[in-house]
Amino acid sequence: MSFRPIFEAHPWDAVQASIYAKTAADVERALGAPRRTLEDFKALVSPAAAPYLEQMAQLSHQLTRRRFGHTMQLYAPLYLSNECQNICTYCGFSLDNPLRRRTLSAVEMLQEAAVLKGWGYDHVLLVTGEANQTVGVDYLKKALRTLRPHFAHLSLEVQPLDEADYRRLIPEGLHAVLVYQETYHQADYKKHHPKGKKSNFWYRLDTPDRLGRAGIHKLGLGVLIGLEDWRTDCFYTALHLDYLERRYWQTKYSLSFPRLRPAEGLLQPKVEMSNRELVQLICAYRLLNEEVELSLSTREEPAFRDQVIRLGITSISAGSKTNPGGYAVAPESLEQFEISDERSPAEVAAMLRRQGYEPVWKDWDAALA
Repeated sequence: MSFRPIFEAHPWDAVQASIYAKTAADVERALGAPRRTLEDFKALVSPAAAPYLEQMAQLSHQLTRRRFGHTMQLYAPLYLSNECQNICTYCGFSLDNPLRRRTLSAVEMLQEAAVLKGWGYDHVLLVTGEANQTVGVDYLKKALRTLRPHFAHLSLEVQPLDEADYRRLIPEGLHAVLVYQETYHQADYKKHHPKGKKSNFWYRLDTPDRLGRAGIHKLGLGVLIGLEDWRTDCFYTALHLDYLERRYWQTKYSLSFPRLRPAEGLLQPKVEMSNRELVQLICAYRLLNEEVELSLSTREEPAFRDQVIRLGITSISAGSKTNPGGYAVAPESLEQFEISDERSPAEVAAMLRRQGYEPVWKDWDAALA
């Protein structure tokens, strides 16, 4: 069994029409339900829910505080390489984008790690482009072995791998894997990924199943908001999450909702999502699922992040660099995308404390690892 039959049973056009047909009565029914369904989620992300945003935000805040308390996890990405064999229309690392490619050595990884450790981080997300020959499983295994003594938790955001490869990496200290579908719209997926292994829609869609079977501790899902209708795309994320939680119940899950940001020489968003709409989406996810972790990156503006963290967010990045070597080795190299919140981790931590939160510099259950 995999997610594919469930996905195919929900045609895009039918799902989109169902979301936009939701009414105020559907929204009110969803808000009053003791446990919300995927149909309720459709109502909560529909245009009909816009007048109910304040009520959604209050309820989302209450549910998040009840489950996660007054803590906020902080993490940082550590970009290991910008080598990539894919052409992706929205990414600065795309194969057809002329830039100087760089892959960090073990010594350079440790130089980057020293900066992050100095800031207080004990949880880092290792990121590469998708280039199996350069940053394949052997390189990733070496990176995990190099960095494991220095961090409590290591996560990966790299190319999708085979199940056997994940089984090789988990014993090396791999704690979590983030794998975004980018968009669940098949035609647009192909348009934005015309070349490279990433152009295989079904292989990418099956990646969370391979991770679940391999026994990964935590799995991150999401879409790149701006490639297609965000309400429909995010319903498929919720549908995918629902399936995974039922089948791989021992795995923890997180959701991200990155909005398309400028990158060197690349496309503008097809669909613009307003700040109010992003708040609506965050609250809808929380009202659907009280257990899932919700992450907000430095793609968003500082003032917006300061306001929205209280409405359902459990994890944020700070001080992020999106280029390999960006912290210490090669700060001048091209970034994957532009960030919006350039505050230091200390400044973000101080903001959290002013709002009554305790910054957590490692993953939630580090003491049990």
